[in-house]
Amino acid sequence: MDKSPDDARPFIEAARAAHPSLIDPEHRVADLYRIVNVPTVVWIDEQGHIARPNDVAFGTDQFKDFHGIPSAPHLAALRAWVKEGKAPLTPDAVKKLQSLPTADEQLARAEFALGWYLHRAGKTAAAERHFVRAGELAPHDFTIRRGSMPIRGLDPMGPAFFEMYTAWAQAGKPYYEPLNSRRESAVESES
Repeated sequence: MDKSPDDARPFIEAARAAHPSLIDPEHRVADLYRIVNVPTVVWIDEQGHIARPNDVAFGTDQFKDFHGIPSAPHLAALRAWVKEGKAPLTPDAVKKLQSLPTADEQLARAEFALGWYLHRAGKTAAAERHFVRAGELAPHDFTIRRGSMPIRGLDPMGPAFFEMYTAWAQAGKPYYEPLNSRRESAVESES
């Protein structure tokens, strides 16, 4: 969700990825799959169906002390799905575990899109009002708030980010909880 492919190019080249890398400056993928933070993992099968909805998962344990989520369970499930065809969830379970956007979150995405359009048209003052409004409507959506920072000339790892992060932490870290926790909640509500 960088501003342009050139923003991500050094990381893609350094990784020597053998797969296509999607650059999404319009935040269309975030809109379609309700991605509110990075990294977010969504498993999509060959037919284009969601096999595992939005989840917080990591490829390594490099930042485990920070977020507390081990990488091994997710990686094991992913390998079992890819190598052995073990579907992680039934289609009904996927539907139950999906987290749909609220009306304010949908409006925030529209405000972000309008801000991005105005910014590209050179109307930065008008764009700023829409970026700010998007952040007010979805205060814990990092893809909107942090995603607008580089567009607006703010450091996405600077003071504005840490102010946003602090508010998010004080609110109980309310972007989607790890899928295993949601699965346990769904099972408990069925009991």
